[in-house]
Amino acid sequence: MYQSLINKEEKLAVIGLGYVGLPIALAFAKHTKVIGFDINARRIELMKQGIDPSNELPQEAFENSDIEFTNDLSLLREAKFFVVAVPTPVDDHNVPDLTPVLKASETIGRVIKKGDYVVYESTVYPGCTEEDCLPVVEKVSGLQAGVDFKYGYSPERINPGDTVHTLENVVKVVSGNDAEALDEIAKTYELVVRAGVHRASSVKVAEAAKIIENTQRDLNIALMNELSIIFGKMDINTFEVLEAAGTKWNFLKFFPGLVGGHCIGVDPYYLTYKANKLGYQSKVILAGRSINDEMAAYVAKKLIRDLIKGGTNILEAKVLVMGTTFKENVSDIRNSKVSDMVKELKDYCINVHVTDPYAEHEELMHEYGYGLNEIEKDYDAVIVAVNHNEYTNKDEAYFKSLTKPNAIFVDIKGIFRNKIKELKYWSL
Repeated sequence: MYQSLINKEEKLAVIGLGYVGLPIALAFAKHTKVIGFDINARRIELMKQGIDPSNELPQEAFENSDIEFTNDLSLLREAKFFVVAVPTPVDDHNVPDLTPVLKASETIGRVIKKGDYVVYESTVYPGCTEEDCLPVVEKVSGLQAGVDFKYGYSPERINPGDTVHTLENVVKVVSGNDAEALDEIAKTYELVVRAGVHRASSVKVAEAAKIIENTQRDLNIALMNELSIIFGKMDINTFEVLEAAGTKWNFLKFFPGLVGGHCIGVDPYYLTYKANKLGYQSKVILAGRSINDEMAAYVAKKLIRDLIKGGTNILEAKVLVMGTTFKENVSDIRNSKVSDMVKELKDYCINVHVTDPYAEHEELMHEYGYGLNEIEKDYDAVIVAVNHNEYTNKDEAYFKSLTKPNAIFVDIKGIFRNKIKELKYWSL
């Protein structure tokens, strides 16, 4: 398979061209023939013009790429090596929603042939690939996994907005259903990953490795968030404490904040869901999730208390929230915890204005029921919720020009520590 791909005798297909799929497709397209498949026709048309709908990749990334973008199944049938890179969200009750990956498996089932390969990259719980996804492929195709076609799992490690830890620069975990599959899959990924690959002993091991990467981060951030609540009651600045503690060689440098997005805030629920199915109720992981999920409401309620203590009439209060994407310098609003904070403030009838240089008004309205506002004056409080570059270079004079005298400045990630002297300042 590997040899036929690099000889351009066969084609590789990537199904799902979002934050994960598009970079992978374009990377492979520098070495072999690629079919980029997505069900969203509007996104396909943009990519045909060399435009990344997620605003992550420059137009130059599309140059010198042997790739055909399509939503046509007949073209997808021309591929021999399929990579599935669709999202795996949770529903409103934090239960894994496998709909996208199962729909992608149905698509694979309609086009896969004997001798083909399929590799899943979507984050799932251990066992999902072989117990949930492949049976769908088998049912639709009439073929038997591991006999008629090879399969594997190689978890994505794309970090939106990160130009350092890119696909090429981060070791890729790969796995296969047998030794031959593992070797062919590993060699194929080595085409695009300069950092090399790690060959996991099984598909389940690779799935488990991915799920704990973000679970570990989630738990560490949860500890920092709980510490920030405790230190807040002691009138101690958490970031100063972490700066001091960080002078020890083995202190892990994590920081408090709003934990959203489609990875850290979602992946642990896949693991706890599977554990629950096996009769084990998670304690530590769910405790961390609970803390992180409640931080947006904590920030909102703390601000409301401070406004009331300062004599502000809550029914007349006006608050500016700067940043509403799930992290800095990206346009992705999925599972943004800023939306929870905005909702909490609005529930107290506060007039909330939201600004963000990356988010789209219509997408916010559709997803969360609020849009973007023009920045005005006379705010009772300003919350710097996301550290976009456009905000981090502002000084106190700028924020004072937007606010009333004695206004409150909430710096969630502590980037303005020791820079705000006149406004009432606090951070997590």
